[in-house]
Amino acid sequence: MHDTLYANPKTNNPMRAEQYLRTFIHTLNTFEGTAPLTKFLPDFFRQHKQMGSNDRRTVSRLLYNYFRLGNALKALPPEQRVCLAEFLCGTVDPSFLQHFSPDLSERLSLSMDDKIAFLKQNEGFDLDDVFPFAAHLSAGIDKEAFLKSFFAQPDLYIRIHSGKEDLIKAKLIDANIAFWGITTNTVVMPNGTKLDQLLGETKDYEIQDLSSQQTAAYLKPNKYDYWWDACAASGGKSILLFGEQPQVKLLVSDIRESVLNNLDDRFENVGLKNYHKKVIDLTQNVEQILHHYAFDGIILDAPCTGSGTCGRTPEMISQFHESKIKAFQGLQKTIASNVLNYLKPGKPLVYITCSVFKEENEEMVDYLVKEHGLKLESSQVLKGYEHKADTMFVARLIKH
Repeated sequence: MHDTLYANPKTNNPMRAEQYLRTFIHTLNTFEGTAPLTKFLPDFFRQHKQMGSNDRRTVSRLLYNYFRLGNALKALPPEQRVCLAEFLCGTVDPSFLQHFSPDLSERLSLSMDDKIAFLKQNEGFDLDDVFPFAAHLSAGIDKEAFLKSFFAQPDLYIRIHSGKEDLIKAKLIDANIAFWGITTNTVVMPNGTKLDQLLGETKDYEIQDLSSQQTAAYLKPNKYDYWWDACAASGGKSILLFGEQPQVKLLVSDIRESVLNNLDDRFENVGLKNYHKKVIDLTQNVEQILHHYAFDGIILDAPCTGSGTCGRTPEMISQFHESKIKAFQGLQKTIASNVLNYLKPGKPLVYITCSVFKEENEEMVDYLVKEHGLKLESSQVLKGYEHKADTMFVARLIKH
């Protein structure tokens, strides 16, 4: 059985393409959707050690591109859909498409608009079918541009620690890595770049999406402020806060103890020492845990649908159900109501999601203003789809 699960590099291209297709179908049928592709694929490849590096790269590409079609043309068999996906996404290796669909292969150089028009005329493709939830998009999001962004893999962004810019950039140049700067500290490069292998053990940078980095402009901490990062996760927003004001004091909390246990090393790398951690379930009354706390600022990077990250996790698109939008909004309302009790008057709540849905973004701001008396200072949809990055929402509200 294993002999049919990899492409033998010694075979000619037609045989190779047939092998890749069989491997793709087997991988697709094995994928149950209970874990993201980033976790599923390494496990799958460990179970099929006979697959070489070229095989792994090709099968990964085919799978990711396949899921980028989302809900479009779902009635077609996977063998046909993956060819249409390869066509829309473009490919570094056209041999697969040349073998299975020479007609599409000849048109690979077309613009995205022309590709979509061709598939619409010949296959009945409708861009709106890819992500059929456009009625829920936040104001200002260009629906067509957002949907087209699904067919390109987002870039890899890093934020270089202050004072280390020249060092990191020199190492990237020495490693012959293509990169370009967005700001002095923000650098972008092709996704899949193996930074840990190229930069060694250096801790002078953070892998952090562009939109996530841009939320720092909404923090504005003062010296010696005491802030609460209420849903800390990997601690990225806490590190941004520390970068804005190194004298800040911090409480970081999350419902997952395992997540908090991983923060110590990351905080140590940037020199963040003035913090403590608590495991807190913010869907419950937390008075017993936080009764004597009062904060000068709260970061609420709220649990959300993650709809702004579909470019990185395209498998989410076809698995998503519209009912999740209201469910997450209800969760956000509960959490926000519980954390606001511990914010000092006149101080900011910085509300963040990686969602494109108005129910999780503007409607949540309206709820916080009308039901909790907060004053909206500023808000923004961070249009990552314009920069091969995640799309996020951020709002800074002040408690009366």
